[in-house]
Amino acid sequence: MNEKNVRSIPELFGSMVFSQAQMRQRLPERVYDAWQQCLIQGTSLDRSIADEIAAAMKDWALEKGATHFTHWFQPMTGVTAEKHDSFLEPDGAGGVIMEFSGKELIHGEPDASSFPSGGLRATFEARGYTAWDPTSYAFIRDRVLYIPTAFCSYGGEALDQKTPLLRSMEALSRQALRVLKLFGTEASLVLPMVGAEQEYFLVERDMYERRQDLIYTGRTLYGAMPPKGQEMDDHYFGTVKPRVAAFMREINEELWRVGVSAKTEHNEAAPAQHELACVYDTANIAADHNQLVMDVMQKTAKKHGLVCLLSEKPFEGVNGSGKHNNWSLATDTGINLFDSGETPGENAQFLLFLCAVIKAADDYQDLLRISIASAGNDHRLGAAEAPPAIISMFLGEELTGILEAIENDTACDVKEKELFKVGVHALPRFPKDTTDRNRTSPFAFTGNKFEFRMPGSAASISSANIAINTAVAEELRQFADELEAAQDFKSALQGLIKRVVREHKRIIFNGNGYDPAWVDEAERRGLHNLRSTPEALPHMLDEANVELYSRHKVFSYAELRSRLEIRQEEYCKLVTIEGKTALAMARREILPAVSTFAARLAASAVSLRGALPGCRAEFELGTAESLVQLSDAAYGLARQLEDELTHAAQLRSPEEKSFFLHDHVLPVMGALRAACDDMETITGEDSWPIPTYGELLFGIK
Repeated sequence: MNEKNVRSIPELFGSMVFSQAQMRQRLPERVYDAWQQCLIQGTSLDRSIADEIAAAMKDWALEKGATHFTHWFQPMTGVTAEKHDSFLEPDGAGGVIMEFSGKELIHGEPDASSFPSGGLRATFEARGYTAWDPTSYAFIRDRVLYIPTAFCSYGGEALDQKTPLLRSMEALSRQALRVLKLFGTEASLVLPMVGAEQEYFLVERDMYERRQDLIYTGRTLYGAMPPKGQEMDDHYFGTVKPRVAAFMREINEELWRVGVSAKTEHNEAAPAQHELACVYDTANIAADHNQLVMDVMQKTAKKHGLVCLLSEKPFEGVNGSGKHNNWSLATDTGINLFDSGETPGENAQFLLFLCAVIKAADDYQDLLRISIASAGNDHRLGAAEAPPAIISMFLGEELTGILEAIENDTACDVKEKELFKVGVHALPRFPKDTTDRNRTSPFAFTGNKFEFRMPGSAASISSANIAINTAVAEELRQFADELEAAQDFKSALQGLIKRVVREHKRIIFNGNGYDPAWVDEAERRGLHNLRSTPEALPHMLDEANVELYSRHKVFSYAELRSRLEIRQEEYCKLVTIEGKTALAMARREILPAVSTFAARLAASAVSLRGALPGCRAEFELGTAESLVQLSDAAYGLARQLEDELTHAAQLRSPEEKSFFLHDHVLPVMGALRAACDDMETITGEDSWPIPTYGELLFGIK
């Protein structure tokens, strides 16, 4: 990019966003102020104010070439949804005018009958509502004005990801402000701030189109590892190939136009794997932006003859793809509540908020695990830079030492020996990066934020942040209740922090999460080990979890129950699709190809023996015999897989079916894969019917 283009990036960034700057420029001061108050106080907009905002938004969109608008929402399908309406209205004289009202801005009525509802509504009840999220700016893509919205049913139940996320943010702010008031910290709003790191794979499109498993499931169900994988560590941060670099340039420019602050890009550890990270934003905007990132990646890849794979584990034997969720808290006055500070008051405040997260992670381990549970993520967790399924928290030696000193009333040996009293002695100013980054930790403190490493690459980050926000809100509520009633604030604060450390230190683990000994140690500590999605999901309706979400008005019991049903059905559908795809590929592609190749070898052996008396044709006969044995085994496993899928289809309970698929179907799929992968290694290259791992992982030139 030349100097002129570099200078134009600030002009490019947000050029297709109806941003705060655009609103300030185009709206009357009273309208702009009313919108600001709506954001701060969480109140609804007066209809006349909405009309004026809509008119200004329409004029701006028309100037940018937009012809349509859409309420853009995030149903429980894992992808976004949109219905386009033009600005066109008949003028009554045979012509048209371009109109857009405040009602159309703040309220829509898409048909909700075909979206997952988990039993919240009957299929014939089609009405659903979208409502403008005024904290997330409208933007233009492909001549369409996109208005970020929430999506709910006729009865007001949340049918999307955004609604509960916004509720959790309000709950967290409300309780955090109570705590800050006790410290005399000025703030009118506390916002969860999120930076999402998006990992993904790129493969050649022509190879992708020859793999049914990639087309139907997003991951490979068969494939033997090539001689080289990621053993040489030469891909991580390596030189980006020209075609990939061109792809990255285009997604950057597209994202910058719509206000997504795409910042970091690099090759990841596995061949063909890459990462894009964005600058922090409020949790709801970060969630919107991450959905845009995934959509732009997939559409842009097609333009370059590539396919972007967002599955959590598209290839066995190499790293899977995660979505590291970097989470922190900030006030509207610019204070990061996880910055340790340098004054006694700030230190005590930092430690109390830190303890809230420690206690939340311990009390609600199951919710954190549930928030990232999926069929794809089950294949990823537990190896290759993905954390294990056991929730634990990494703090590093220095911070752990400080908490131990508080718990035991002992000297804190960081910079100098001194008795550590919260709010009396200053917290030693430890450098933010002195602790190593524990890549096996699910939930790690990394200086002034927490990195939740468990979410899978295809997931919405809303689910994880709803759980974190609500759990921390509950701990802050308990802290505020206790401290507000205390006679001696400092003494109560010291006792509270000391008690939290003592009672919840079991969640702190700074060691190797891949060590088999950690499983036994975690069990001794009483930590959950929910190894699979079917194990994790039923805990959604545990009494403590229902009470948590109900108290903070994030989910009603009916909404939680519906989400449990949706998530279980989603798991069953995905595994069933994978099982059917594996069966079809084995029967219609792999076994016929192997049979043909084995027959060619046998015929070749007969021909060689006839032409060369005494020739044993050991390669031909030995290979053919091995292939026949493996294909016989694979055929038997294919029949077994068909039987298991037939049995699964007869089960009516989503929970029972999910366990059956996990315990019976997936193991047979694994055995069938092993037999087919063994056949791949001895079948002639020109006879193997699908692109190999070597071609997929190293195919981009």
